[in-house]
Amino acid sequence: MRKLIINYDDEDRLFYPIFFPYAWKKTIAAINSGQRFVHYTSAETAANICRNKEIWLRKSSLMNDFMEIEHGLNCLNYALKNNKDNFLRIINSFKEGLSDEILEWYNGWLSHFRNDTYIFCLSEHRKSEDKMGRLSMWRAYGGNCGVAIVINPRVILTPSDALNAYTSPVAYYNERDTARELRNILNNIEINRAAIEAHGGHNCVSRLMKNAFRMATLCMKHPGFKEEAEWRVIYSPKFALSNVIKRGIRSISGMPQPVYLLPLSNIPSDGLTGLEIPELVDRVIVGPNEHPEVVAEAMVDLLKDASVERAGSRVIRSEIPLRR
Repeated sequence: MRKLIINYDDEDRLFYPIFFPYAWKKTIAAINSGQRFVHYTSAETAANICRNKEIWLRKSSLMNDFMEIEHGLNCLNYALKNNKDNFLRIINSFKEGLSDEILEWYNGWLSHFRNDTYIFCLSEHRKSEDKMGRLSMWRAYGGNCGVAIVINPRVILTPSDALNAYTSPVAYYNERDTARELRNILNNIEINRAAIEAHGGHNCVSRLMKNAFRMATLCMKHPGFKEEAEWRVIYSPKFALSNVIKRGIRSISGMPQPVYLLPLSNIPSDGLTGLEIPELVDRVIVGPNEHPEVVAEAMVDLLKDASVERAGSRVIRSEIPLRR
Protein backbone atom coordinates (compact mmCIF):
# COMPACT_ATOMS: atom_id res chain seq x y z
CA MET A 1 0.00 0.00 0.00
CA ARG A 2 1.09 3.57 -0.62
CA LYS A 3 2.66 5.33 2.36
CA LEU A 4 0.52 8.08 3.87
CA ILE A 5 1.95 11.55 4.33
CA ILE A 6 1.05 12.61 7.87
CA ASN A 7 2.69 15.70 9.31
CA TYR A 8 3.53 15.60 13.00
CA ASP A 9 5.10 18.70 14.48
CA ASP A 10 8.56 18.67 16.04
CA GLU A 11 7.29 18.36 19.62
CA ASP A 12 5.07 15.40 18.74
CA ARG A 13 8.00 13.66 17.06
CA LEU A 14 10.14 14.31 20.12
CA PHE A 15 7.74 13.49 22.94
CA TYR A 16 5.47 10.73 21.57
CA PRO A 17 8.31 8.18 21.32
CA ILE A 18 9.44 9.09 24.85
CA PHE A 19 6.12 8.98 26.72
CA PHE A 20 3.98 6.80 24.41
CA PRO A 21 6.47 4.37 22.83
CA TYR A 22 3.93 1.62 22.09
CA ALA A 23 1.33 3.94 20.57
CA TRP A 24 3.98 5.79 18.56
CA LYS A 25 5.42 2.57 17.13
CA LYS A 26 1.94 1.34 16.16
CA THR A 27 1.02 4.69 14.63
CA ILE A 28 4.16 4.95 12.51
CA ALA A 29 3.70 1.35 11.33
CA ALA A 30 0.08 2.15 10.39
CA ILE A 31 1.13 5.27 8.47
CA ASN A 32 3.87 3.44 6.59
CA SER A 33 1.59 0.56 5.61
CA GLY A 34 -1.49 2.63 4.79
CA GLN A 35 -3.33 0.60 7.41
CA ARG A 36 -7.10 0.68 7.00
CA PHE A 37 -9.48 0.22 9.92
CA VAL A 38 -12.87 -1.42 10.32
CA HIS A 39 -15.88 -1.02 12.58
CA TYR A 40 -17.91 -4.19 13.13
CA THR A 41 -21.47 -3.41 14.13
CA SER A 42 -25.10 -4.26 13.47
CA ALA A 43 -26.66 -3.46 10.10
CA GLU A 44 -29.05 -1.12 11.91
CA THR A 45 -26.20 0.89 13.42
CA ALA A 46 -24.33 0.94 10.09
CA ALA A 47 -27.47 2.34 8.46
CA ASN A 48 -27.73 5.03 11.15
CA ILE A 49 -24.10 6.02 10.62
CA CYS A 50 -24.68 6.52 6.89
CA ARG A 51 -28.11 8.12 7.21
CA ASN A 52 -27.31 10.54 10.04
CA LYS A 53 -23.64 11.07 9.12
CA GLU A 54 -22.52 10.54 12.68
CA ILE A 55 -20.96 7.89 14.90
CA TRP A 56 -21.95 7.11 18.46
CA LEU A 57 -19.38 7.02 21.22
CA ARG A 58 -20.59 4.72 23.99
CA LYS A 59 -19.77 4.56 27.69
CA SER A 60 -16.65 2.58 28.49
CA SER A 61 -18.64 0.62 31.10
CA LEU A 62 -20.73 -0.87 28.26
CA MET A 63 -17.79 -2.27 26.31
CA ASN A 64 -17.71 -5.95 25.39
CA ASP A 65 -15.34 -6.77 28.24
CA PHE A 66 -16.80 -4.78 31.15
CA MET A 67 -13.62 -5.30 33.21
CA GLU A 68 -11.36 -3.52 30.73
CA ILE A 69 -10.89 -0.33 32.72
CA GLU A 70 -10.16 -2.34 35.86
CA HIS A 71 -7.64 -4.40 33.92
CA GLY A 72 -5.80 -1.25 32.83
CA LEU A 73 -5.89 0.14 36.36
CA ASN A 74 -4.58 -3.07 37.90
CA CYS A 75 -1.77 -3.31 35.37
CA LEU A 76 -0.77 0.32 35.95
CA ASN A 77 -0.76 -0.14 39.73
CA TYR A 78 1.44 -3.21 39.35
CA ALA A 79 3.81 -1.32 37.04
CA LEU A 80 4.12 1.57 39.49
CA LYS A 81 4.76 -0.78 42.39
CA ASN A 82 7.48 -2.62 40.48
CA ASN A 83 9.14 0.59 39.25
CA LYS A 84 8.58 2.62 42.41
CA ASP A 85 12.17 3.60 43.16
CA ASN A 86 12.99 4.57 39.57
CA PHE A 87 9.68 6.41 39.18
CA LEU A 88 10.25 8.51 42.30
CA ARG A 89 13.92 9.18 41.52
CA ILE A 90 13.48 10.17 37.88
CA ILE A 91 10.21 12.11 38.13
CA ASN A 92 11.16 14.00 41.30
CA SER A 93 14.53 14.93 39.80
CA PHE A 94 12.62 17.46 37.68
CA LYS A 95 10.79 18.89 40.68
CA GLU A 96 10.51 17.74 44.29
CA GLY A 97 7.09 16.21 44.92
CA LEU A 98 6.22 15.93 41.20
CA SER A 99 5.48 12.20 41.50
CA ASP A 100 2.88 12.88 44.22
CA GLU A 101 1.33 15.61 42.10
CA ILE A 102 0.94 13.26 39.14
CA LEU A 103 -0.50 10.41 41.20
CA GLU A 104 -2.90 12.69 43.10
CA TRP A 105 -4.13 14.09 39.79
CA TYR A 106 -4.63 10.59 38.39
CA ASN A 107 -6.51 9.32 41.45
CA GLY A 108 -8.68 12.44 41.42
CA TRP A 109 -9.72 11.86 37.81
CA LEU A 110 -9.98 8.08 37.93
CA SER A 111 -13.71 7.92 38.66
CA HIS A 112 -14.35 10.18 35.63
CA PHE A 113 -12.21 8.00 33.40
CA ARG A 114 -14.16 4.95 34.61
CA ASN A 115 -17.66 6.39 34.35
CA ASP A 116 -17.56 9.38 32.01
CA THR A 117 -15.45 8.19 29.10
CA TYR A 118 -17.04 7.44 25.72
CA ILE A 119 -15.44 5.23 23.12
CA PHE A 120 -15.80 4.23 19.46
CA CYS A 121 -14.00 0.97 18.64
CA LEU A 122 -12.16 0.05 15.46
CA SER A 123 -9.96 -2.85 14.41
CA GLU A 124 -7.06 -3.00 12.02
CA HIS A 125 -8.32 -4.30 8.68
CA ARG A 126 -6.19 -6.66 6.59
CA LYS A 127 -6.27 -6.80 2.80
CA SER A 128 -6.98 -10.53 3.05
CA GLU A 129 -10.26 -9.64 4.80
CA ASP A 130 -11.61 -7.42 2.02
CA LYS A 131 -14.09 -10.05 0.82
CA MET A 132 -14.85 -11.92 4.02
CA GLY A 133 -14.12 -9.84 7.08
CA ARG A 134 -12.81 -11.58 10.20
CA LEU A 135 -14.69 -14.62 11.49
CA SER A 136 -14.04 -13.92 15.17
CA MET A 137 -15.39 -10.37 14.79
CA TRP A 138 -18.56 -11.56 13.02
CA ARG A 139 -19.11 -13.91 15.93
CA ALA A 140 -18.55 -11.23 18.55
CA TYR A 141 -20.21 -8.13 17.07
CA GLY A 142 -23.29 -7.22 15.10
CA GLY A 143 -25.62 -9.95 16.29
CA ASN A 144 -27.58 -11.85 13.65
CA CYS A 145 -27.15 -9.14 11.01
CA GLY A 146 -23.68 -7.66 11.15
CA VAL A 147 -21.96 -5.14 8.91
CA ALA A 148 -18.29 -4.14 8.77
CA ILE A 149 -17.52 -0.57 7.69
CA VAL A 150 -13.95 -0.43 6.36
CA ILE A 151 -12.44 3.00 6.96
CA ASN A 152 -9.66 4.86 5.18
CA PRO A 153 -6.85 5.71 7.58
CA ARG A 154 -6.05 9.39 7.13
CA VAL A 155 -8.46 10.86 9.66
CA ILE A 156 -7.61 8.15 12.21
CA LEU A 157 -3.87 8.79 12.03
CA THR A 158 -3.73 12.57 11.57
CA PRO A 159 -3.24 14.54 14.81
CA SER A 160 -5.91 17.18 15.46
CA ASP A 161 -7.42 18.95 18.48
CA ALA A 162 -10.59 19.85 16.56
CA LEU A 163 -12.80 17.40 18.47
CA ASN A 164 -11.00 16.90 21.80
CA ALA A 165 -11.41 13.21 20.97
CA TYR A 166 -8.28 11.22 20.29
CA THR A 167 -7.35 7.94 18.63
CA SER A 168 -5.07 5.35 20.20
CA PRO A 169 -4.15 1.73 19.58
CA VAL A 170 -5.03 -0.74 22.30
CA ALA A 171 -2.15 -2.46 24.10
CA TYR A 172 -2.77 -6.13 24.88
CA TYR A 173 -0.68 -6.14 28.04
CA ASN A 174 -0.60 -8.08 31.26
CA GLU A 175 0.92 -6.71 34.46
CA ARG A 176 4.51 -7.65 33.55
CA ASP A 177 4.15 -6.11 30.08
CA THR A 178 2.92 -2.86 31.64
CA ALA A 179 5.79 -2.81 34.13
CA ARG A 180 8.25 -3.23 31.25
CA GLU A 181 6.59 -0.41 29.30
CA LEU A 182 6.75 1.97 32.27
CA ARG A 183 10.42 1.06 32.75
CA ASN A 184 10.98 1.87 29.08
CA ILE A 185 9.27 5.27 29.46
CA LEU A 186 11.37 6.14 32.51
CA ASN A 187 14.55 5.18 30.65
CA ASN A 188 13.45 7.36 27.73
CA ILE A 189 12.95 10.30 30.08
CA GLU A 190 16.45 9.91 31.51
CA ILE A 191 18.05 9.61 28.09
CA ASN A 192 16.19 12.67 26.76
CA ARG A 193 16.45 14.84 29.88
CA ALA A 194 18.16 17.74 28.09
CA ALA A 195 15.45 17.94 25.43
CA ILE A 196 12.70 17.74 28.05
CA GLU A 197 14.30 20.50 30.11
CA ALA A 198 14.47 22.65 26.98
CA HIS A 199 10.72 22.20 26.44
CA GLY A 200 9.34 23.00 29.86
CA GLY A 201 11.04 20.55 32.21
CA HIS A 202 8.73 19.50 35.05
CA ASN A 203 5.65 21.00 33.37
CA CYS A 204 6.31 18.87 30.32
CA VAL A 205 6.84 15.73 32.40
CA SER A 206 3.71 16.42 34.44
CA ARG A 207 1.46 16.94 31.42
CA LEU A 208 2.70 13.95 29.45
CA MET A 209 2.93 11.46 32.33
CA LYS A 210 -0.64 12.32 33.35
CA ASN A 211 -1.82 11.65 29.81
CA ALA A 212 0.23 8.45 29.63
CA PHE A 213 -1.48 7.17 32.80
CA ARG A 214 -4.90 8.14 31.46
CA MET A 215 -4.36 6.36 28.16
CA ALA A 216 -2.90 3.30 29.89
CA THR A 217 -6.12 2.98 31.86
CA LEU A 218 -8.39 3.46 28.85
CA CYS A 219 -6.44 1.60 26.15
CA MET A 220 -5.33 -1.67 27.67
CA LYS A 221 -6.91 -5.10 27.26
CA HIS A 222 -6.15 -8.63 28.33
CA PRO A 223 -3.76 -10.37 25.88
CA GLY A 224 -6.50 -12.91 25.14
CA PHE A 225 -8.23 -10.26 23.01
CA LYS A 226 -5.15 -9.57 20.87
CA GLU A 227 -6.70 -10.91 17.65
CA GLU A 228 -9.09 -7.93 17.63
CA ALA A 229 -6.18 -5.54 16.88
CA GLU A 230 -8.28 -2.71 18.29
CA TRP A 231 -7.92 1.06 18.13
CA ARG A 232 -10.15 3.49 19.99
CA VAL A 233 -11.55 6.97 19.55
CA ILE A 234 -11.71 8.30 23.12
CA TYR A 235 -13.71 11.22 24.47
CA SER A 236 -13.99 12.31 28.11
CA PRO A 237 -16.30 15.35 28.18
CA LYS A 238 -15.57 16.36 31.78
CA PHE A 239 -11.86 16.13 31.06
CA ALA A 240 -11.85 18.03 27.75
CA LEU A 241 -15.19 19.24 26.41
CA SER A 242 -15.78 19.40 22.66
CA ASN A 243 -17.73 22.12 20.92
CA VAL A 244 -18.55 19.67 18.14
CA ILE A 245 -19.45 16.36 19.81
CA LYS A 246 -22.92 16.52 21.38
CA ARG A 247 -24.66 14.37 23.97
CA GLY A 248 -27.75 12.38 23.05
CA ILE A 249 -29.87 9.42 24.12
CA ARG A 250 -30.05 6.44 21.80
CA SER A 251 -31.49 2.93 22.12
CA ILE A 252 -28.99 0.18 21.33
CA SER A 253 -30.17 -3.44 21.39
CA GLY A 254 -33.30 -2.23 23.15
CA MET A 255 -31.40 -0.37 25.90
CA PRO A 256 -31.72 3.44 26.06
CA GLN A 257 -28.39 5.00 27.00
CA PRO A 258 -26.42 8.25 26.84
CA VAL A 259 -24.08 8.49 23.88
CA TYR A 260 -21.99 11.23 22.33
CA LEU A 261 -22.63 12.02 18.68
CA LEU A 262 -19.55 12.70 16.58
CA PRO A 263 -20.59 14.32 13.27
CA LEU A 264 -18.87 13.02 10.16
CA SER A 265 -17.94 16.48 8.92
CA ASN A 266 -14.52 17.90 8.11
CA ILE A 267 -13.09 20.88 10.00
CA PRO A 268 -10.20 21.83 7.69
CA SER A 269 -9.37 24.99 9.67
CA ASP A 270 -8.33 22.70 12.55
CA GLY A 271 -6.59 20.13 10.39
CA LEU A 272 -9.46 17.64 10.47
CA THR A 273 -10.11 16.16 7.02
CA GLY A 274 -11.11 12.78 5.67
CA LEU A 275 -14.04 12.45 8.08
CA GLU A 276 -16.90 12.82 5.62
CA ILE A 277 -18.46 9.57 4.41
CA PRO A 278 -17.29 9.68 0.75
CA GLU A 279 -13.69 10.04 1.94
CA LEU A 280 -14.01 7.93 5.07
CA VAL A 281 -15.66 4.74 3.81
CA ASP A 282 -13.49 2.39 1.77
CA ARG A 283 -16.04 -0.42 1.58
CA VAL A 284 -18.91 -2.05 3.48
CA ILE A 285 -18.88 -5.80 4.08
CA VAL A 286 -22.27 -7.35 4.79
CA GLY A 287 -21.85 -10.17 7.27
CA PRO A 288 -23.46 -13.61 7.22
CA ASN A 289 -27.22 -13.35 7.74
CA GLU A 290 -30.48 -14.75 6.34
CA HIS A 291 -30.96 -12.00 3.74
CA PRO A 292 -27.53 -10.59 2.78
CA GLU A 293 -28.74 -9.43 -0.63
CA VAL A 294 -31.43 -7.25 0.97
CA VAL A 295 -28.98 -5.70 3.44
CA ALA A 296 -26.45 -5.11 0.66
CA GLU A 297 -29.08 -3.37 -1.50
CA ALA A 298 -30.02 -1.10 1.40
CA MET A 299 -26.40 -0.23 2.14
CA VAL A 300 -25.78 0.68 -1.50
CA ASP A 301 -28.73 3.08 -1.43
CA LEU A 302 -27.53 4.63 1.84
CA LEU A 303 -24.03 5.17 0.44
CA LYS A 304 -25.50 6.76 -2.69
CA ASP A 305 -27.58 9.08 -0.50
CA ALA A 306 -24.34 10.04 1.27
CA SER A 307 -22.78 11.00 -2.11
CA VAL A 308 -20.45 8.01 -2.28
CA GLU A 309 -19.30 7.35 -5.86
CA ARG A 310 -19.47 3.80 -7.24
CA ALA A 311 -21.47 2.77 -4.19
CA GLY A 312 -22.44 -0.55 -5.75
CA SER A 313 -18.82 -1.67 -6.02
CA ARG A 314 -18.09 -0.71 -2.42
CA VAL A 315 -20.63 -3.07 -0.84
CA ILE A 316 -19.47 -6.69 -0.56
CA ARG A 317 -21.29 -9.71 0.81
CA SER A 318 -19.06 -11.79 3.08
CA GLU A 319 -18.18 -15.21 1.74
CA ILE A 320 -17.85 -16.75 5.21
CA PRO A 321 -20.46 -19.55 5.58
CA LEU A 322 -21.21 -18.73 9.21
CA ARG A 323 -24.34 -20.26 10.72
CA ARG A 324 -26.29 -18.36 13.34
